[in-house]
Amino acid sequence: MLQQVSIFAENSKGTMQKITSVLLQEQINIWGSVTNDSAEYGIVRMVVSEPEQALVALRQAGYLTQLNDVLGVEVEDKVEALNELLLSLADSNISVNYIYLSFNRDSGKPVMILHADEIWEVESCLKAKGFALL
Repeated sequence: MLQQVSIFAENSKGTMQKITSVLLQEQINIWGSVTNDSAEYGIVRMVVSEPEQALVALRQAGYLTQLNDVLGVEVEDKVEALNELLLSLADSNISVNYIYLSFNRDSGKPVMILHADEIWEVESCLKAKGFALL
């Protein structure tokens, strides 16, 4: 199980750089991220090397943040890998709330970061189906 930092931030010029600057000052590495925006605000979701430290630093910088449990599922670097993962989830009647891509720096393989309801059950299901989880 991984922890993801969710950052609610104003959708304005330079916001991402300000966020990454806070993490840089704390020497926190970003392993994967996705940004969803709207007209005024957006949500930046990041898996980072030190999630608790990032949470504190970003809050001190004035950002509204929270930690969420997510799964990192290592997949093969091949055309059908994501489809196989999603099919396995669908076969188990699991709905994914969101998913984004990262990679395992040790193995070089893609890692799908995903969030779903009942995350602990999803983790058990994927392990039972033979998926490698981080």
